[in-house]
Amino acid sequence: MDKQTLLEKVKEDQVKFISYQFTDVTGTVKSVDAPIERLGETLDNGIWFDGSSVEGFARIQESDMHLRINPETYAVLPWTPVEMRRARVFCDIFQPDGEPFPGDPRGLLKKTLLRLKQERGWTFNVGPEPEFFLFKQNGSETIHPVPHDVGGYFDFSSNDEAVRVRTELIAALESMGLKVEVGHHEVALGQHEIDFRFADALQTADNVLTLKYTVKAIAAQHGLIASFMPKPLFGINGSGMHCHQSVFDEEGNNIFYDPEGEYRLSDVAKGFISGQLAHARALSAIVAPSVNSYKRLVPGYEAPVYIGWAQINRSALIRIPRYTPGQEKATRTELRFPDPSANPYLAFTAMLAAALDGIDRRIPCPKPFNNVNVYHLSPEERAEHNIVELPGSLREALHELEGDPVIKDALGPVIYEAFARAKESEWDEYRTHVSDWEVERYLETV
Repeated sequence: MDKQTLLEKVKEDQVKFISYQFTDVTGTVKSVDAPIERLGETLDNGIWFDGSSVEGFARIQESDMHLRINPETYAVLPWTPVEMRRARVFCDIFQPDGEPFPGDPRGLLKKTLLRLKQERGWTFNVGPEPEFFLFKQNGSETIHPVPHDVGGYFDFSSNDEAVRVRTELIAALESMGLKVEVGHHEVALGQHEIDFRFADALQTADNVLTLKYTVKAIAAQHGLIASFMPKPLFGINGSGMHCHQSVFDEEGNNIFYDPEGEYRLSDVAKGFISGQLAHARALSAIVAPSVNSYKRLVPGYEAPVYIGWAQINRSALIRIPRYTPGQEKATRTELRFPDPSANPYLAFTAMLAAALDGIDRRIPCPKPFNNVNVYHLSPEERAEHNIVELPGSLREALHELEGDPVIKDALGPVIYEAFARAKESEWDEYRTHVSDWEVERYLETV
């Protein structure tokens, strides 16, 4: 979309304000809003802002940052009132000297994918499955999560308000350019999933952010709280973001497909799998980046804990969806331990880096554990099968990341240092916080 087309489009849509959006290193969406009358000038000159106040950006003495618009990311925010209608565009971040800012998560993924295209002729596609909860708004001072409905996996009810909310969410996302494939109730009470069609990793990362704040905005209009927290409730399933991945060549062929290969997987696909398994413990810090993530990644709730792959075994870290004849382009791997607290730009960058290392170094692909429920194996049996666990905490994951040069190099020193600093701070705050559980357990018993 060129400048003139965008100007005509915002006039046709009767937009009054534009939100110029980007993310900090943790994935929080930042926004600079301006009246529509300034759009033409902004398309030509961009917008300057103070980067020193944004997590992972610049120091005070280097604070000037420059936003440049990506017109193709334009979308109207459907929940805004007609008289104050807003639209959004995602922006790239540059330094005063005109060079791309190395701490820009979106810019990092964009550069990584461009290099993949130029050097190998490949396109990295991702199809995520973000899960979330809808909770009742039951207090202004504190929140005690209460599921909004009583449904279960794939349940249907013609009178269920959650179905109406989910339908409204799907319509809103479709209007913003996402190609929604399905929306359904998940296993836990109040838990939902909306899946959209795969796309190249950059567009998909944009779509993940779009989905998250659209779901939150429309839920709020219904007096509900939408949460992408990985484990908001004890004792029931948490929310993941399984990522279906494939790689296409310049002719549009899925290079994961090999009609003669085991499970019809090519050597490239097996290298892709072996790389992600080899770096899984460090990768977890990026794709499951919150303290709460490691309360989801425990045995018993369908979340993967052990590092391995399989075709039909959902306890595996990587699953291979069953091949359907005539659908070669659908050959893919499903990475099951990411969750929606991740910054999608950093997650997809790190996932790709791990996979390419497996391909380039020809890391041997371990045997799949198709017919083994790993949760039922003893520690000795897992050791016999060389099955390793994911980290048990964010602190352990950060330690693994610190020792993994492949993932660190993929992030670059600016983003790695900012990310590690933010997450170490999160861990330290968690470590020193006195929780309700501790008070209930120890206040009168010790």
